[in-house]
Amino acid sequence: MTREERHEIIIAELKKRESIGVAELSALLDVSAVTIRKDLNELEHESKLYRSHGKAILINPYINNRSVNEKEKLAIEEKMRIGQAAAAMITRDDSIIIASGTTMHALARSIKPIHKLTVISASIVVSEILASQEAVDIIQLGGTLRHSSNSVVGKYAESILPNFCCSKLFIGVDGIDLDYGITTTDLREADLNREMMKVAQKVIVLADSSKFHRRGFSKICDMDEVDIIITDEGIPTKVASRLEDMGITLIIAK
Repeated sequence: MTREERHEIIIAELKKRESIGVAELSALLDVSAVTIRKDLNELEHESKLYRSHGKAILINPYINNRSVNEKEKLAIEEKMRIGQAAAAMITRDDSIIIASGTTMHALARSIKPIHKLTVISASIVVSEILASQEAVDIIQLGGTLRHSSNSVVGKYAESILPNFCCSKLFIGVDGIDLDYGITTTDLREADLNREMMKVAQKVIVLADSSKFHRRGFSKICDMDEVDIIITDEGIPTKVASRLEDMGITLIIAK
């Protein structure tokens, strides 16, 4: 078997299984572990996979911080549908928290209340979108401006939250790893998100399917603290099954 043939088989197996160990590949291809490690090094150098703790995975699971303008251009249709599905969960005379992120912008654009709605938001963009809705009372958190997301973070933003009690927190994330939890790229945002969770009866994560198997720098919480995840049809079947086994309600926005 040639080097190129081994590489093709490795990538094909990763597409089926999401991750695979060096020992498994060595047995499958009937070559030494040293040869497999060399193959994986070459494939990683070509950005075709990512090596982690003696195994290979198809994508780099670690997320870099990107500006809100860049993120707005990604998964536009998926975010729109997710936002619409989330907006449909808002009830009459509701009080909710909307965190930051481009999927939160999609949620705000989908909110068309004919009744009274109170929104606490960390996102300046969300508040601007909702400002034209007379039925919406907006409490804009203060604090330090995070330029990459046009949202506020910091102790001042956190300090006001214990004064409120809301039915739902809608939160966007940079990564969802079922074994590790939900994450974001900013430590201050993770701290604020955790404070939001304390004053919300339900934690609802809005994330397009590209966020699964990914990790940001800062952990927000474990998976058992999440009540509902709203995502798109691209979610892997295995991930959907595991979420259901965890008791997390999964809503797929079609």
